[in-house]
Amino acid sequence: MGGGEPRTIIALGLEGSANKLGVGIVKHVYADGVPPSAELRPEVVELANVRDTYNPPPGEGFLPRDVAAHHRETIMPLLKQALAEAGLAPRDLDCICYTKGPGMGAPLQAVALVARTLAQLWDLPLVGVNHCVGHIEMGRAITGADNPIVLYVSGGNTQVIAYSQQTYRIFGETLDSAIGNCLDRFARVLKLPNDPSPGYNIEQYAKRGTKYIELPYTVKGMDVSLGGILTFVERLAKTEPEKHTPEDLCYSLQETMFAMLVEITERAMAHVGSQEVLIVGGVGCNLRLQEMMAQMAAERGGKVFATDMRYCIDNGIMIAQAGALAFARGFATPIEDSWVTQRFRTDQVHVDWRT
Repeated sequence: MGGGEPRTIIALGLEGSANKLGVGIVKHVYADGVPPSAELRPEVVELANVRDTYNPPPGEGFLPRDVAAHHRETIMPLLKQALAEAGLAPRDLDCICYTKGPGMGAPLQAVALVARTLAQLWDLPLVGVNHCVGHIEMGRAITGADNPIVLYVSGGNTQVIAYSQQTYRIFGETLDSAIGNCLDRFARVLKLPNDPSPGYNIEQYAKRGTKYIELPYTVKGMDVSLGGILTFVERLAKTEPEKHTPEDLCYSLQETMFAMLVEITERAMAHVGSQEVLIVGGVGCNLRLQEMMAQMAAERGGKVFATDMRYCIDNGIMIAQAGALAFARGFATPIEDSWVTQRFRTDQVHVDWRT
């Protein structure tokens, strides 16, 4: 790294872009100081990672105002729990990181307000973080993936990403609904519980499916369209329930959508010449998706990296992780610029901690 003075950065991360509220604390250790130009590769120590989820009744989605109310009620107890688990006081922190976007407006605003207030009360720098970049950086830190093609799949996002010239470039994405949103909406049609998550419950139903039902398969270059397949499978569930079991419908929906994602991910690997795939985001917990992607990667002599629910599902420590990297490079968000945005693109972030 270059023989500088040792440095430690302890960052608090607040995540609340959807129905998951997370508070995480991470410590970065730079034994030889922060290098001025080389890629940052600190020792990463997880100090706390706590989360609480707003779950509406089965068959119902969640409204932004209800999610925001949940976050307002829950964030202070969660913050105290995280600090207690880490054994830290506010004076031990170096910065407060929060999700600037993308996400649902009201929940983002609720959490940003708390972050802004704490930064002023505790006299700490504030660091706004892109939610998607948080997922990527946490995935890289946990799995050890070096320079992978990233498949980012969640309730609000579906993207194939590759790093180039200090930017996470989007190679392909959904043209309409995100895959997690599709799974959530179909779970509501089937009246599946929202606990622990609609996508998880669809995965369990799919494991019991035995008959594949042909569904629309729409890949357009490097992009996918998921709205049509959702409309089609919803119609089957409502108009032909005697012909198709919920298990077979879940199985067919998963197999078709995941095959579309594998196709565009493989095309990105071929273009970039990468042998690594990193799966991040809430849908990345799905074991069948990991299995299909691993089979494709193995045929190319490559490898898949994935994490479990602690890091795939939205969490606070991923915001702390990305924020700490940016903070080490001298980045901070002025209070007057600490607004949030529902449309914060992955490729709008200057990733100056990588080379």
